[in-house]
Amino acid sequence: MNYRPLGTTGVKVSPLCLGAMMLGAWGNPDHDDGVRIIHRALDAGVNFLDTADVYSRGESEEIVGKALAGGRREHVVLATKIHGTMGKDPNQFGNSRRWIVREVESSLRRLRTDWIDLYQIHRPEADTDIDETLGALTDLVRAGKVRYIGSSTFPASQIVEAQWIAQRRGRERFVCEQPPYSILTRGIERDVLPTCRRHGIGVICWSPLGGGWLTGRYRKGVELPVSPRAQRIPSHYDISIPANQRKLEAADALAELADQAGISLIEMALAFAVRHPAVTAAIIGPRTIEQLESQLTSADVELSADVLDRIDEIVAPGVNINPDDGGWQDPAMAAAARRR
Repeated sequence: MNYRPLGTTGVKVSPLCLGAMMLGAWGNPDHDDGVRIIHRALDAGVNFLDTADVYSRGESEEIVGKALAGGRREHVVLATKIHGTMGKDPNQFGNSRRWIVREVESSLRRLRTDWIDLYQIHRPEADTDIDETLGALTDLVRAGKVRYIGSSTFPASQIVEAQWIAQRRGRERFVCEQPPYSILTRGIERDVLPTCRRHGIGVICWSPLGGGWLTGRYRKGVELPVSPRAQRIPSHYDISIPANQRKLEAADALAELADQAGISLIEMALAFAVRHPAVTAAIIGPRTIEQLESQLTSADVELSADVLDRIDEIVAPGVNINPDDGGWQDPAMAAAARRR
């Protein structure tokens, strides 16, 4: 495993980051199996783990905590996130100081650790001042509960704003961004990735397999798989939607290209994501040991210029085939906000 710098922190992480979203009620509810998946990834050289408080309402963090007990914690760069709704109380959510300083304690307890290496804001929030958020995160760093802070699915303008506020107000700065990125979802190539590279911000991309579209299971002429994700977010999978029909056509063409290159589509998709010079690591989110094994092999795959050129022909650079796959919708572009 060739380790890479996480932005300008000096911390070295594996190019594959094990995401734990599917460990727990959202995916695999067997805690022992989740621990085995994590241990297998660590044994393969993965030293970077990412989860979030909202994944199965804390259950994912609990599984990660169990897996890292007994001496493994010291050798792992552990990341988690805050923002999503964690209860019925309207203040059990968001990016406010009140919630951050309370919820970090819950994450620390579930993770069975005294510190979080990378604490990330899961989504931007329009009605919370970014200085409020950075101020609370800075206090956590100074208290030793958090080592570094980051953002997730922020647009480029807000990435820059957060850097500017941190410098102006003497706050800790976001050292990384976690955006969606795959062959099918390349919109961040236009602005987010160049912005992160200019500012020395690491990039940990999520959904490099396009939410399952790049696993080889989505092919023309075969019955499409049924998954919990497809039921939860049908706009990303309903084949009657023209954008998803185009995704199916692209996935089929990419699968043929991978066959011609002598690799699996999974290997090609992951190798593509980590090849971009702005990307530090790609998050893999296996639900089973078998899925993990199919993804670990991508760490050794190098894509030729010919394969990369052909990928660009199938999906043009800077394009999200389905705009809904971008991970975050700007409130300013809501229908009511667009009225003139």
